[in-house]
Amino acid sequence: MIYFDGREAFSRNLGWVTESEAQRLSEARVAIAGVGGVGGHYAEMLARLGVCRFTLADFDRFELGNFNRQNGSGISSLGTPKLDIIKRRILDINPTAEIREFREGIDRDNVALFLEGADLYLDGLDFFALKERGWLFRCLREQNKTGITVAPIGMGASAIVFTPQSMSFADYFGFDDATSDTEQAVRFLAGLAPSLMQRHYLADPLRADLVNRKVPSTPMGCYLCAGVAGTLALKVLLHRGPVRAAPWSLHFDSYLEKYKTTYLWAGARNPLQFINRWFIKRTLKLASSPTPLLPTRR
Repeated sequence: MIYFDGREAFSRNLGWVTESEAQRLSEARVAIAGVGGVGGHYAEMLARLGVCRFTLADFDRFELGNFNRQNGSGISSLGTPKLDIIKRRILDINPTAEIREFREGIDRDNVALFLEGADLYLDGLDFFALKERGWLFRCLREQNKTGITVAPIGMGASAIVFTPQSMSFADYFGFDDATSDTEQAVRFLAGLAPSLMQRHYLADPLRADLVNRKVPSTPMGCYLCAGVAGTLALKVLLHRGPVRAAPWSLHFDSYLEKYKTTYLWAGARNPLQFINRWFIKRTLKLASSPTPLLPTRR
């Protein structure tokens, strides 16, 4: 039997965190919905940080199309539930970790139970799981909890933090029940990266097919997301100084070697976002109007 000492395993974190902070991290519970594209990286990042309690949700299995970016994907895991592989990964790092599992994924009926006992939520859902994402962030607000979404945009990462006191997820992205799936995807993309820095090097815009629910991604973007999400999680869980929350967003792009913070007052109703959404639709061949529609005055 292999002897495991958690204090020794994660001792190299000390110095950047204190011993009392390391203890608080070990007692925190982090919920992650979706352990594929970025969620699997989040889980491993936090396990190596010393977090011991996880609530994970995912119903999917690994396939060939995951190989370019997803933690745990490979020939040996083809056809295997993603949750099994990531759970094994966490327990290989910390065999004392406690993992609650939601193998059917997230729906309207179980979202409150999924978040029960969680100190923080990290968003690992597929880009197009917009309804599920809306349920989660609405429930987070009702439960007075913080959620973080970090998106792999090109070869960068863009992060937005939603706290009980910040602008709501629905107001920031402009989601409502009457909005079509494609329009919601456009609004989500525009809200994730309002600077649109990635437009400078998107090689083939038609590969970003919002109608057929398929967008390009890079391994660099996913790994950068893990670093950003892990750092924000540390700050939130340890109450380590201020964290800029919505309508603030931060976007680091390694390809352009640029970092941008944006304050999107009025969220989705900000005039910049009407222009951004028009630009996205035009670039992706979704727009029929030659000019952007700005908000009407009420």
